Amino acid sequence: MYEGLKLHKHVSILIHILAWLLIGAVLFLLGPLSWNTTLPVEFWYRQLTLVVVLVAFFYTNKDFFVPKLLFNGKNWLFLLVILGLCFTLMYAVEYFERLIRLPELMHEAFHPDDDKPYKPKKDYIDVFLLLVLFLAAGISTSIAAVQKWQADETLRRQLDQQRISSELSYLKAQINPHFFFNTLNNIYSLTSIDVESARIALHKLSRMMRYVLYETEKDQTLLSKEIGFIKDFIELMKLRISEKVQIELDIEDHVEDRVVAPMLLLPFVENCFKHGVSSRYPGIISIRIHTENDLLTLETSNKIVPKNMGSPESHQHGIGLSNTKRRLSLLYHKKHELLIDDQNAENEYRVTLKINLA
Repeated sequence: MYEGLKLHKHVSILIHILAWLLIGAVLFLLGPLSWNTTLPVEFWYRQLTLVVVLVAFFYTNKDFFVPKLLFNGKNWLFLLVILGLCFTLMYAVEYFERLIRLPELMHEAFHPDDDKPYKPKKDYIDVFLLLVLFLAAGISTSIAAVQKWQADETLRRQLDQQRISSELSYLKAQINPHFFFNTLNNIYSLTSIDVESARIALHKLSRMMRYVLYETEKDQTLLSKEIGFIKDFIELMKLRISEKVQIELDIEDHVEDRVVAPMLLLPFVENCFKHGVSSRYPGIISIRIHTENDLLTLETSNKIVPKNMGSPESHQHGIGLSNTKRRLSLLYHKKHELLIDDQNAENEYRVTLKINLA
C-alpha cells in the first residue's frame, strides 16, 4: 500500500511538470519562436520570470489561499486577495521589464531602421498578462475545489464503510441470545425423546453459529449460504412454537451463486417469529424468497399478536431491523426497494424487499 501511494505521488509530480512544460511552450515559446526576428536575451529572461511567477502564484493560491480563505467561507476576502495579487504581479513584471529596458530593446529588434526615438508607454497595464494571471487563479481554484471534493468523497466512503462494519458487528452481537438458549434447551429435551432429531437440530445450530462467526466477517457472501442460514433459523424456530402457528414457506432451493451482503434477510424473518408467535393465539407466518434474473425478492407476513409483557421478547427490538434498513441504504442505495405494511384490515405485518444484485 505504501509503495502504491509513493508511486501515485511520483506520477502526480511528473504530470504537473509535464503540464507546466506544455503551458510554458504554448504561451511563452511557440509565439516568439515564430517571429521573424532576433530577440534580445532580456526577452527570454522575462519569459522565464513569467513562468516562475505563474507557477508560484498557481500553487500559492491552490495550497494556501483557497483552503485558508475560500473553504472557510471568506469568499469576499479571497476574491479581494486574488485580485490584489493579480494586479500586483502584473505591475511587478512590468517594472522588471522596464528595469532591464526590455520595451526599448524589443522596439529596436522589430524596428531596426526606425530613426524615431522609442517612447515608453505611460501606464503599467498589460491586459494579456492580467488575463493569464486570472486564468491561473481560476484553474488553481478549480483544481483545489475538485481535490477537496474527492478527498471529502473518499472520507465519506471510508466513514460509511466503517459504519457498515460497526453496524454489522452490532447486528451480530444483537442476535437474540434468548433464541439460542431456548434452542439449546429444546435440543436438550429432544435428546430424551428423539436423539436423531436432536442431533440434526444441533447440527443446524452449529452451522448458524459458523455462519455468524465467519461469513459475516466478509463484505459479501453467497446468496445460497444466506438462504441456507435462513432455512436453519426457521427449522430451529419450529422447535419453539406451538401447533397453533402455521408456517408457509416458499423459498427457492436452487439459486445462482450471486453475492449479497451477509445477514440482510434474517432480521425480517426473525421479526415474523417475534411478532407472529403466541402460545395463546393462532397465527400464520408466510415467508417467500425468490430470485429472477438479478432481482432478489423477500416477502414476509405474519399476524400481529399481543405479547406477554413479561417475556424477554417483549423488551427486545429484533436483531437490528433498524440497523438493517441503514445497511440497505448504504450498501444498496437506489438498488433496493423496501415496503413495510403494518396498517391493514387483516392485522398483518407485511414486508416486501427487492434488491438488485447486478
